[in-house]
Amino acid sequence: MCRSHRSAFLCLMTLSCILRCGVTRADDTPPPNILFILTDDQGWSSLSCYGNKHVPTPHLDRLAVQGMRFTDAYVMPQCTPTRAALLTGQHTAQNRMWHVIGWYGYPWARVTEPTFRENLPPEACRLTHELRTAGYATGMGGKWHLTTNQHGHYLYLKPSSAEAFGFDSVASPGPGSQNEGDKWVDHLTDSACDFIEQNSERPWFYYLSHHTLHGRVSAPKSLIDKHHAAGAPATGLQNATYLAAIEHLDHSIGRLMKKLDELKLSDNTLVVFLSDNGGVDTQYVHPDLSERLLRGESLLQTGKMEFDNAPLREGKGSVYEGGIRVPCIVRWPSEVKANSVCETPIHVVDWYPTLLSAASALPEEPTDGVDLMPLLRGESLASRDLYWHLPLYDLLWASTPAAVIRSGDWKLIEFFGDRFDRDGRYQIGRHSELYDLKHDIGESTNLAAAHPAKVAQLRKRLRVWIESMPAEIPAENPHFDPSK
Repeated sequence: MCRSHRSAFLCLMTLSCILRCGVTRADDTPPPNILFILTDDQGWSSLSCYGNKHVPTPHLDRLAVQGMRFTDAYVMPQCTPTRAALLTGQHTAQNRMWHVIGWYGYPWARVTEPTFRENLPPEACRLTHELRTAGYATGMGGKWHLTTNQHGHYLYLKPSSAEAFGFDSVASPGPGSQNEGDKWVDHLTDSACDFIEQNSERPWFYYLSHHTLHGRVSAPKSLIDKHHAAGAPATGLQNATYLAAIEHLDHSIGRLMKKLDELKLSDNTLVVFLSDNGGVDTQYVHPDLSERLLRGESLLQTGKMEFDNAPLREGKGSVYEGGIRVPCIVRWPSEVKANSVCETPIHVVDWYPTLLSAASALPEEPTDGVDLMPLLRGESLASRDLYWHLPLYDLLWASTPAAVIRSGDWKLIEFFGDRFDRDGRYQIGRHSELYDLKHDIGESTNLAAAHPAKVAQLRKRLRVWIESMPAEIPAENPHFDPSK
């Protein structure tokens, strides 16, 4: 198609979308391009602009200077649930993908685990379907982790299934294993740059889903050697490979921003940088669920440590802040004030209505999130509570069935029947923890005993929310068998 015919075609597509969606833009500016970058297991404190003093991240820091940095951005504590919430606009309590796939579980544990969904239905990938309807070219590259069937698996969505999930194109996997070399960072960045260049004359959405920093952590050898020489240890917290992986990822962000500049797309491109969950602070060895452990006579044993999420508590897989609060940067020069900081708590489910709002497209179905455009423009949002439903066991992260509500600066964690304490010792019984995040970001002091009325109030709201989804509340397991 020649350029003049293509331009006419795009005008007709845009007019068709306006008539169908019933929306118009406030001015004559075209809808923004959208680049959504999701990294894997990258902790809140892993960027210089969030306090990391172990490795510089100049390109991400520059992105924050040019846009808005969120201090209280929340996701789910593991991979699959965050991806499902992002693309569906639904809480995991509704889309039922609160569990990392493929299947694993603890059928003999003390508390029941509700059945979770293992495969995202293609029609549930609402974000991409609706952006396509609005006239956007849509593409993705990288980690998928939303199906275990003919459509794809952990590593990638199969190109043959792209259209079913609302994508015009899906990048091929990189060479070799995603656990070697640079974990496909360069390959996926190249794929994103190619997509942007090929679609530079129409609105586009690209979902760049990196495998890094997920374990096995890997990075270019030259960068690993550089951090070794600077004194970083070979293993453990802030190890040389982990620091090298952060630096290499940062380089890739610089390449993407340079491509936007070269194509003169920067001013009207909405860039979102987000991690899918907190970093791997401590990963435990899968324990032998012996009666000694269940009696509290032995402790969970540390398997590996990667990066200290301080000042936040814990890391990936955890209900504490280190598991669910992540770095989030938004740049959109034509709309977002440069060098701004937003302290309003936001949730991953908010990106579905926000991106559609930016594209002047109305969601076809209700969403669990709220439109963040007022925040991006420096305005405020109405006060609201944030929720998490986490009815699962995952002993790699000392996780037991729980739910969470954040209301203002208060955060309540409700354990449904058992838990591991800060020392890794198993504890029996329902348990509530209440924290004042304004004065205790590290969740060091449980205030539940001092504020029983607040606990009761938040617990009631949390239960009402779970039932409204509706979702199953874990209970005592009639098949509990400590010998299994």
